Amino acid sequence: MKIIGIESMTGQELGHELDRGGRFVIYEYTFSVLIMTFKRSSDIYFLKGGQSAVAKGLAFSALTFLFGWWGIPWGPIYSIGSLITNFSGGKNITNEVLAAMQQ
Repeated sequence: MKIIGIESMTGQELGHELDRGGRFVIYEYTFSVLIMTFKRSSDIYFLKGGQSAVAKGLAFSALTFLFGWWGIPWGPIYSIGSLITNFSGGKNITNEVLAAMQQ
């Protein structure tokens, strides 16, 4: 997966941002096509300390809100789950990313 937000950062800058509350998150989105429903995860986003995780995930929430509901029965079920995750600030995967970086 691609990590968005660390393109020009050094390891020292990344460590400083993590100490300030930075974190790696993914967002979920759901879309339905006729009777098929798909639930997917975004790329990984690095959020600096103090940066709004909910605001960063609004595009994925809008996609889910517009296109996720139409597949029955999984469309509404997956859409509600995706919206809850995104409006909670996404799924924090900082520990997993740091463990992968150390390998």
